[in-house]
Amino acid sequence: MKTEFEKMRNGELYYFSDPEIQQSLIHAKNVCCRLQTMNIYSPDYREVIEDLIPGFPPSATLCPPFHCDHGNGITVSEGVFINYNCTFLDGGHIRIGRNTLIGPNCQLYTPQHPMDYVERRETKETAYPITIGDDCWLGGGVIVCPGVTIGNRCIIAAGSVVTRDIPDDSLAAGNPAVIKKALNKKD
Repeated sequence: MKTEFEKMRNGELYYFSDPEIQQSLIHAKNVCCRLQTMNIYSPDYREVIEDLIPGFPPSATLCPPFHCDHGNGITVSEGVFINYNCTFLDGGHIRIGRNTLIGPNCQLYTPQHPMDYVERRETKETAYPITIGDDCWLGGGVIVCPGVTIGNRCIIAAGSVVTRDIPDDSLAAGNPAVIKKALNKKD
């Protein structure tokens, strides 16, 4: 029998009022609160980031302020740069590929509430993973919705809302984001 935490990570309906999930949320809120009083040059910055996001690579940077639900659902690869004031709701896994740049005020949302209004009154939801490939650039204020995969070497224009998967080597923009042109084509 799966725990509510395991259901959350597997994209199944789960109850976020579950004690294990609540403990994870409380830990992340406390660490994020501590992080808000630091900058990337603070002496204990790395220790706090690694407490929030296990396995955070030495070559990656995350500029506070930063907000997340758990932290332990975020995987950041080498060379990633995450700018100020980002929010990552990581009930589902969030994976960010190598050398990807995330602009300020970007929001990555994995939770999905029930469509039925009566079910939404309960403490249940699903969470679908977000994957961002290698060498991507998300401009400031980009929103990525639950379950979206952004391929390698993509650019998402500032202010875009990504509701669907974006294939490799694409420039996408708008609300909802649509592919505007192919990138890196060798004719």
